[in-house]
Amino acid sequence: MRSQSALLVDAGYLLAAAATRLTGSSFRRSVNANYEKLVAELIELVEQRSGLPILRVYWYDAGRSGIPDLDQERVAALPKVKLRLGRVGVEGEQKGVDLRIGLDMVSHSRKGSVDTIYLLSGDDDLTEAVEEAQAQGVQVVVLAVPTPTGAAHGVSKFLVRAADGVEVLESRVLDSTISAAVTSLVPHPAKPGTESAVTKATPGDLARRSPSTRPIPMPLAYSSGGSSSPYVAPEIQRDPEETTATIRTVVRKAYDAWLRSATEEQRQELLTRRPTIPSELDRALLVDLSEALGDYYLGDGMRVELRSKFWEAVEAAEKEDGA
Repeated sequence: MRSQSALLVDAGYLLAAAATRLTGSSFRRSVNANYEKLVAELIELVEQRSGLPILRVYWYDAGRSGIPDLDQERVAALPKVKLRLGRVGVEGEQKGVDLRIGLDMVSHSRKGSVDTIYLLSGDDDLTEAVEEAQAQGVQVVVLAVPTPTGAAHGVSKFLVRAADGVEVLESRVLDSTISAAVTSLVPHPAKPGTESAVTKATPGDLARRSPSTRPIPMPLAYSSGGSSSPYVAPEIQRDPEETTATIRTVVRKAYDAWLRSATEEQRQELLTRRPTIPSELDRALLVDLSEALGDYYLGDGMRVELRSKFWEAVEAAEKEDGA
C-alpha cells in the first residue's frame, strides 16, 4: 500500500486559538475564515512536512443537534475533506468531538491506512488515542496554532509528551485565511482611566500593594483508599487586586470579540436577557479566564465575579455609546 498521511483538525481548537491570537478572546465567532484557502494551505503544509501525499482531511466540529451550519456545509463540500460532527452541549461545550477524533485515529492506525497523522489540536483527552496509534506503528505529530510570540497555543503537556513531535503552523497560513470579524457594532477602544483600560500589573504596581493575599478555596479530593479522611488540595494564593484586574481585562476582550459578530438585534437581546449570558460567550469567558490565570479550576466565587464583571463591562460600553 502506498504511504500516505492524514490531517485531523479540531475546528474548535483551531478557530478559538485563532480568535485568541487576533482578538484576545477565544470566542470563535469573532473571526471569519476563508475555508477553501485554509484547507488548501493545510494540505500543502502537511504534504510538504510529511513528504507524503495526503489521504484526507478530517474536520471535527460540533453542531446544534448534530446538524451542520452553513460554514460546516462549505467545509464538507471541499475536496479531500470529511466532516465529522459532534454536538453542542447546553453550556456551549463540544460533545462527542474528542471521541470521534480518537476513534478515527485508532481506526486508521489499525487498518494501516496512513503512516503519519498530523493532529491539529491541543486536547489532553486525545493523549491515549495518540499512544494507541503509535503502538500500531503510526507517527503522530501535533500541529499547533502559534501565539503572537510564535509558541504553540494551548497544547496539553501530556499531549506534547505523547506525540512524536509538536510543530507550529506558519503565521502566514492563518494571516492569509482567518481575519477578525467586523460588524456595525465596532468594539470600543479602551480609554485611559476606565475599567476597560486595565492592563497587567507592573512590578512597581505589585510592590506598592499590600503583601497579603486571599487564598482561593480548592475542592476536597477524596482518596479511593480505605481512609475516610479527605485530602485537601493545596490552596492557590493570589493577589485579589491583580485577579480582579485580570478578570476585567478578560471580560472586556471577550465582549469586544462578541460584538465583532453580533447584530444590533443580538445586542438588544443580550441586554434584555440580563443576567443570562449566551452559552457560547459564557464558555469563552471561562476558557479565557482559565488561560489568563493558568488555572483550569475556577471555583463558584470566581465564576460569580467573572460574570458580574462582564455586566459591568457591558454597562461601561453602553455608557460610552451614549456619551
